[in-house]
Amino acid sequence: MTTMPMPTPTRFTFRPLDPLQDAELLHRWVTHPKAAYWMMQDARLEDVERAYLAIAADEHHHALLGLGADGRPAFLMEHYDPAHRELVGLYEPEPGDVGMHFLTPATDTPVHGFTRAVITAVVARLFEDPATRRIVVEPDVRNTAVHALNAAVGFVPVREIQKPEKKALLSYCTRERFERAVAAV
Repeated sequence: MTTMPMPTPTRFTFRPLDPLQDAELLHRWVTHPKAAYWMMQDARLEDVERAYLAIAADEHHHALLGLGADGRPAFLMEHYDPAHRELVGLYEPEPGDVGMHFLTPATDTPVHGFTRAVITAVVARLFEDPATRRIVVEPDVRNTAVHALNAAVGFVPVREIQKPEKKALLSYCTRERFERAVAAV
């Protein structure tokens, strides 16, 4: 079986998130009403620092900032090992599974197609690792906007699951489904 080369959106680059230096920026992003599904609406700056310091110290969870063409932070990306974080005991992990979250910040000047470009870049970034076989997401069942974005890049809903903080829609995306979805655009 041959696979096509992974799309490489040149519009974005990635860098590791610095929990202390990036805390003010993240605080603005995660406490904005648009980020309600991020569940940090009432977080103080110190709460954001603490949360991302914990992620930075966790071998199974990582946070990156996506940078725009101008080199400035444009979105947040997290990836994690679902056998050890977020989904432990809620589904049967398979070798090569990677969990993912992403957040695009609110803006006064929305750019058509921006969020879709972000999720495409995030998924492409995760599939750059040949060990990644499937990406797993668990957005809130009420977040219909992200369900549509997930479907657009090849995610397939599996079932609803009850996490401690929300009812979530467990969905998967394989490399092949992602390649087909991106090629269809």
